[in-house]
Amino acid sequence: MSKRILIVDDEPNIVVSLEFLMKREGFEVAVAADGEAALRSVEEKKPDLVLLDIMLPKKNGFEVCQTIRANPEWQSIKVVMLTAKGRDTEVAKGTALGADAYMTKPFSTKDLIAQVRQILGLAG
Repeated sequence: MSKRILIVDDEPNIVVSLEFLMKREGFEVAVAADGEAALRSVEEKKPDLVLLDIMLPKKNGFEVCQTIRANPEWQSIKVVMLTAKGRDTEVAKGTALGADAYMTKPFSTKDLIAQVRQILGLAG
């Protein structure tokens, strides 16, 4: 059974490339363009991993991550935060809220795939 990944980003060009990349790797992919849609999608689709942008409409990525971590039914969901904000304070905040990994944009697609596979416990 393939792993499910939820891509949460409000920039269409990033969503298209991430969606293509993840599908090419054999993952089932769902997409949400804002924080509220992300939480609805987590509820409906129960993804294995969420690729989560921080700068989002309605609810930011930090709020989404915090909500996911606060729900006992969602404890197994992995969260990788993707952001243009790479300052130490943002990384620390994302980690403190329970993100499993943190990647700054622009990122290498090879590194992202490696990170996703490692977090999901899949061999490289």
